[in-house]
Amino acid sequence: MRLSKFTKASVYTMVAAALTVGVLAGGEARAEDGQYVPGMVYRTGPYAPGGIPWADGYADYFTLLNERDGGIGGVKILYDECDSAYNNDKGVECYEKMKGQGPTGASAFQPLSTGISYAILDRVRADKIPLITSGLGRADASVGSVFPYVFTLPVTYWAGADAIVQYIGQQEKGALKGKKIALVYHDSAYGKEPIKTLEALAAKEGFELSLFPVPHPGLEQKATWLKIGRQLRPDYVIMWGWGVMNATALKEAAAVGFPMDHFIGVWWSGSEVDMNAAGAVAKGFKAAQFILPGNSFGVYKDLKTKVFDAGKAKGEAAEHGTVIYNRGLGAALLTAEGIKVAQDKFGKKPLTGEQIQWGVEHINLSPERLEQIGFSGMINPVKLSCNDHEGGGSVIITQWDGKEWQPASDWIMPRREGFLRPMYEESAMAYAKEKGITPRDCSKE
Repeated sequence: MRLSKFTKASVYTMVAAALTVGVLAGGEARAEDGQYVPGMVYRTGPYAPGGIPWADGYADYFTLLNERDGGIGGVKILYDECDSAYNNDKGVECYEKMKGQGPTGASAFQPLSTGISYAILDRVRADKIPLITSGLGRADASVGSVFPYVFTLPVTYWAGADAIVQYIGQQEKGALKGKKIALVYHDSAYGKEPIKTLEALAAKEGFELSLFPVPHPGLEQKATWLKIGRQLRPDYVIMWGWGVMNATALKEAAAVGFPMDHFIGVWWSGSEVDMNAAGAVAKGFKAAQFILPGNSFGVYKDLKTKVFDAGKAKGEAAEHGTVIYNRGLGAALLTAEGIKVAQDKFGKKPLTGEQIQWGVEHINLSPERLEQIGFSGMINPVKLSCNDHEGGGSVIITQWDGKEWQPASDWIMPRREGFLRPMYEESAMAYAKEKGITPRDCSKE
């Protein structure tokens, strides 16, 4: 639901009555007693097939917390949605309409869009509201001294690109010199994110990198794949796609005979939605993931009893356990954990964005904590600090067997120290200089 120009009182009334997206438990709860969590989603527009399951997973986790725990620390979650349609201008409009809602303002934003993340980057700093860009957005925002209100956990696009190249190196027994690798990417801020890292890796590892931008929405790729399949003939193709671009690329790759087991997508190019749309030709395609699919994880036991069987789920049962639905659950976990950690310091009450920033910055999803909350095995441990807003997450390569995703590698740790981290810091400091930002001192943290 997109917010209109309601007064705060009318929004409070709507939320308290559970007339928004229905995640509130107990009609007697007063909105002024709750923590407002905005859902900046896209259930409409050309990228809705991927946006919907993420939005459903995100909403269902907050429903679970309300139904099972009475919220977080006994504070009800007041959840509402605004549909950006994956449009930057609409995303900014949603942000401005939602940032001041609820008794203490918005808790944290997760726009599921690199473009929107860029568009509200300066706004969240000024408004002191956390922006969580899980597996998307600016990689250099991992530097918390420059980007105090932006969090990139558990991995960035740069980390994902490095993990994919590490995997290719493993397949080639460490010999990448002289190999040809092509990047087929969505011609947007999102698609361009890995280029700097791949160029650095090409220089470091000695492979030849070729770039193939694909204009939105990605339906016109025939000429691209003719160049790839008949002229360049690369050893591997990496894809940074989203939406219809993914299935189109798989079909065009098959048409020119490119081997699927040498075709590797980033996590937004590796969902059941994409594979089913491409059909049989997708078998063998590989994709990086930072959250695994499946419905056997601990959190699903409570989801089944408290949300699914109770008729409170947002979407259809068929999406439960899928890659993007689980990613929505994981994204909601990050927001919820930031609130929980902040409550441990500031008290079990509705908190401000500034207080929740402290909470997100001190997230420690240890193996024990992940087991406790039912996410063990779905996501690997992460721990944030003042200057490290990525948290040391890892990546796994999966392969489509025609019906579901299977692991094709062990978890791969991106090479941060000595490679990615210096790149993050160089880029972040350049941004700070451009914007006139004085980085905060994290040495005392």
